[in-house]
Amino acid sequence: MTTGTGGRRPSVERLTVLYDAQCSLCVHLRQWLMKQRQLVPLDLVPAASEEARRRFPGLDHAGTLDEITVIGDRGQIYRGTSAWIVCLWALADHRPRSHWLTTPAGRPFARATVLAAAKYRSLTATPCGDGDGTCAVPGSGD
Repeated sequence: MTTGTGGRRPSVERLTVLYDAQCSLCVHLRQWLMKQRQLVPLDLVPAASEEARRRFPGLDHAGTLDEITVIGDRGQIYRGTSAWIVCLWALADHRPRSHWLTTPAGRPFARATVLAAAKYRSLTATPCGDGDGTCAVPGSGD
């Protein structure tokens, strides 16, 4: 895929989104992402799952349960606000908004949205594991 890049490979051709499969908000957002027209394909993988550990053995998987983490196909790692912005950047209908969210005017809005989602998640998510970053992922047999 070299079109429009002056013969160079684009910086990101695929993204992996690690989401908390125990969080109803996270699962809802996963389903929403899957329904969107993607300019950059998104692989949605439960955080701290066997699949996530197999794909990214050097990653802090306990940390991926604390905040959304997105990994680019060239090893880029995005967390928190940047992860949400890059997810929107991957979507056809939301790329312009993602660019605005990286501006001085938009960044505070993006940060506030991520903080509100984190607060909602903290109030509604069922705690799991023993503080060791391991949670049973639905359908994983754990």
